[in-house]
Amino acid sequence: MINPRELYQEIILDHGRRPRNFRPLPDASHSAEGKNPLCGDHVIVRLRYRDGIVEDVAFEGSGCAISTAAASTMTEAVKGKSRAEVDALFHEFHDLVTGKSATDPEELGKLAAFAGVSEFPMRVKCATLAWHTLQSALEGGHIAVSTE
Repeated sequence: MINPRELYQEIILDHGRRPRNFRPLPDASHSAEGKNPLCGDHVIVRLRYRDGIVEDVAFEGSGCAISTAAASTMTEAVKGKSRAEVDALFHEFHDLVTGKSATDPEELGKLAAFAGVSEFPMRVKCATLAWHTLQSALEGGHIAVSTE
């Protein structure tokens, strides 16, 4: 039987090495930029948002394996979702990585791989940078997101 912790580590490593939706999105309707000045993570999130639904989402930038994997899994999780569903996922993910989650991590699918981040408080910013940047993009993206 596979140890869930090992499976989660493999998900993070896989998405860190081969991120999904890491590409430009020329027809994006919304975008925002996020930076973590302490560690150098940098992400630009672009999305096509129409009629209250995230039709497509992509990201570009550079960062650690946690930051890249979080952005990659986030893009997979939010495609096709409404703003309310995206907001709910953001809060569930944030609670998961900060150790405040009352939700069964298994309900979050691949996002559950980040449950261990709560044991490393300095990595929470890495895991949430893309999510905060996505929220900013949905709100108009006029101000760059910073973790500081």
